[in-house]
Amino acid sequence: MVALPETINFTTAASLGCRFATSFRAVVAQGNIEPGMSVAVHGCGGVGLSAVMIASALDATVIAIDIDAEALSLAEACGAAITVDASMSDSVVEEVHERTGGGVDLSIDALGSQQTCFNSIAVLKKRGRHVQVGLMAGDDHHPQIPMELVIANELEIVGSHGMQAFEYGRMLQMIENGLLRPDSLVRQRVSLEQAAMSLGNPSELQVPGVTVIDRF
Repeated sequence: MVALPETINFTTAASLGCRFATSFRAVVAQGNIEPGMSVAVHGCGGVGLSAVMIASALDATVIAIDIDAEALSLAEACGAAITVDASMSDSVVEEVHERTGGGVDLSIDALGSQQTCFNSIAVLKKRGRHVQVGLMAGDDHHPQIPMELVIANELEIVGSHGMQAFEYGRMLQMIENGLLRPDSLVRQRVSLEQAAMSLGNPSELQVPGVTVIDRF
């Protein structure tokens, strides 16, 4: 249970759920972010866009990577300084290294696939940190890891899963102060009936950002 400040409405609070709070812990606690860091975010769904917004609010330079142009546009609106369209890139790893001048300090796999996990580790500079927040399932359950880079560059690999209720205070304070705007990620509001009918065709609800059920 988390006490909700009066200034935060229910729709915004609902959007915090798994996505935003999970990203907050991944970036702040597990990522150990500091001002001036370079941060790569792989995958610009709800978790990834939240990570872009949070890292940007904490004065990091953010590189957002995705295969969807609309999602990348939204990432820019959330504060991404650089965007990489993976569908148009011959090598995401090489492009990130080139555009950042040697790699990033912190890299977050917000999607959870063999490719994004590999890329997230491979774009790190020496002594960088990879945070795995995207869940690995199905054929992606056991990804290949570029262990030669982990050893040679003394990289850190950290997992992140959710956020404890007692940790919500700082995040809620940043929302109240206007430093974070999770409400801007809510791009679609649907009824419970609409959501239930879309279960058989999930693509109907696949829009960049976050979908919230607000009518029952």
